[in-house]
Amino acid sequence: MISCEEAAIICNKSQYKEATFLEKMKLRFHLFMCKTCSAFTKKNTEFTTLCEKANLQSLSEMEKVKMKKELRDKL
Repeated sequence: MISCEEAAIICNKSQYKEATFLEKMKLRFHLFMCKTCSAFTKKNTEFTTLCEKANLQSLSEMEKVKMKKELRDKL
């Protein structure tokens, strides 16, 4: 059986569709046995769904550099 730490890693990989079939099977077995990890997986899935619905966007590298420069100039 995998550890809770490994289960969390596989859970995160699974959220981004990066987990292999074998990893998913190991995770399912672990979740069947471990209620703590099962709750974590449920919350993690909810969080991912909310982030997708929010249509979050990040700044480009150029925008980040510009913002840092503006902040330094204000100090």
